[in-house]
Amino acid sequence: MLFNSLEFILFLPVVFLVYWAIKSLKYQNAFVILASYVFYGWWDWRFLGLIILATTTSFFCGILLNKFKEKKFRKAVVWANVIVSLGILGTYKYYNFFAENFSHLMSLAGIETGFVTLELVLPVGISFYTFQTLSYTIDVYRKNLKPTNDPLAFYAFISFFPQLVAGPIERADNLLPQFLHSRCFDYSKAINGLRQALWGFFKKIVIADNCGVIVDRVFENYQDVGSVNLFVGAVLFSIQIYCDFSGYTDIAIGTSRLFGIGLRRNFNFPYFSRDIAEFWRRWHISLSSWFKDYVYIPLGGNRKGKHYTIRNTIIVFLVSGFWHGADWTFISWGAFNAMLFIPLLMTGKSRRFKNSTVAENRVFPSVKETLMMGVTFLLVVIGRILYRAKTIPDAWQFFKRMVTEVTITKPLIDKTLIPLIIFLFIMEWVYRKKQFGLDISGHGLLKYRAVRWSFYYILTMIILLQTSSHEAFIYFQF
Repeated sequence: MLFNSLEFILFLPVVFLVYWAIKSLKYQNAFVILASYVFYGWWDWRFLGLIILATTTSFFCGILLNKFKEKKFRKAVVWANVIVSLGILGTYKYYNFFAENFSHLMSLAGIETGFVTLELVLPVGISFYTFQTLSYTIDVYRKNLKPTNDPLAFYAFISFFPQLVAGPIERADNLLPQFLHSRCFDYSKAINGLRQALWGFFKKIVIADNCGVIVDRVFENYQDVGSVNLFVGAVLFSIQIYCDFSGYTDIAIGTSRLFGIGLRRNFNFPYFSRDIAEFWRRWHISLSSWFKDYVYIPLGGNRKGKHYTIRNTIIVFLVSGFWHGADWTFISWGAFNAMLFIPLLMTGKSRRFKNSTVAENRVFPSVKETLMMGVTFLLVVIGRILYRAKTIPDAWQFFKRMVTEVTITKPLIDKTLIPLIIFLFIMEWVYRKKQFGLDISGHGLLKYRAVRWSFYYILTMIILLQTSSHEAFIYFQF
């Protein structure tokens, strides 16, 4: 079920009313599971078996890890869970990639392997809930987390529908306790949640979907498009994917607040970053932190010297690229970002903006900050060409034409889209110290309820008047 669909608009209020009508924590959690499975199964009910299998395996692994103290047995249990979880993910997402590449490699040596690909549909959200179940089991194994014996709370934690298919990738230490204790309706949090969800709908339906129309036209016909429009297409794709994914996150976090549940932040205005290291601390925060805790640190992190730190950083970026998709374009995109990150790492500048906000205590950024944000955004745009192109040669030809085939043509961008994009970034700049771009309560004229609600009404009308089709969220494919 898509957030930007009529089904969800009808589904949400019904679930909300029934949820708060139930006073028993046990039955409330049971209803969350039921509603979440309806939400997920609306796309294809057959794949419910996968999420139930992954959840059940992790739940009982947690119990076994708590029951047995012998290190050898505990290690076997956690590895069994890792193999099952990654086996499911690998079969559906990566089998064809490895089969095709292995077969091609063997054919170069004159050996015909006879490998066949599988006609499998990638289940929506499998990468997200797989990482969520894995982190639970690993944390229990490390004794960083005490496992739960409450199956209803655990199944609700894994399947909670707002964040089920595209994150944020929640950790058990944050989300699971919220299903173990009674929840009370909080009006102020609910209103704040609706505000954030509204901003998410604006970013997705108004900005991302309209950008997507132009982006598709440019990337599908790049051989016939002039350099100006190639650049416009690359820039708009970066805006599209940000508004699409962070828009989903805003709707997920906002919707969760309606149910008394707090999800972790996943985006922190990444396009206001002053270098690529700051960008990756602000973009898809839940995934970056997951790879840090479960890949980078176990590999040794930065504890074994600069060479090992560089190696571990490269591995994380390559794995991150591969997580996004079973294609060499995504792996190359990961490698490209590693190349941008390593110079900052080697010069000791990768953490220089960790605890600061651009234009701190100022309305406008300095010239230096503006240039740094511009360069960082340009590098992200270039990397996104690899991300969006069908093949690496396509990405190279796209970039080559963009910088060499200089032609002055009319930009394809719709004139009505430009002011909306400008409005988006103005709002996010003004509220860059807040949690999201529409976190406007108590600020200037917007502290008056009549002004705020007029503003919400206008924003809602802009969303409802959009004629673009309701497109699936980009990250559903991951």
